[in-house]
Amino acid sequence: MNVKELVTLIDGTLLNPSANLMREIRGGCGADLMSDVLASIQPEAVLLTGLCNPQVVRTAQMADVAAIILVRGKVPARETLELAEKEHIALISSPFGMFALCGKLYQAGLPSLERSVNSPACD
Repeated sequence: MNVKELVTLIDGTLLNPSANLMREIRGGCGADLMSDVLASIQPEAVLLTGLCNPQVVRTAQMADVAAIILVRGKVPARETLELAEKEHIALISSPFGMFALCGKLYQAGLPSLERSVNSPACD
C-alpha cells in the first residue's frame, strides 16, 4: 500500500501535500510513547499516534517511518507540520481512534511492524 491509498482508506487529510504519495508502507505500529517507537518499530511502517508535537516527527525520521497518522482528527501545531515537510514524512490526520485505525489497516492487509521489547518490568 502506498501513502495515497492509505489516506483514502482511513478517510484521512494529508497535512503536507508535498509528501511523497507513492511511498510504500509495509506495515504499521500504534504508539504514544516515542521510546517504544524507537525500541520496536521497523522501517517503512506507518506510525499511528495521538501525539502532535515535533518529537513525533523527529522520532519517525530516526526510525525510517514512511508516514504518521494523527488519530481522532488531531491537527498539529505549525512547528510539527513544518518539520514533517522538511523531513519529507507524510503527516495525515484521521477522524478515527487508534483502535479503529489499527483494525482498518490490519483488515486491509498491513501487518504489524512492531518488534517485541523484552524488558523485565514495565516501570
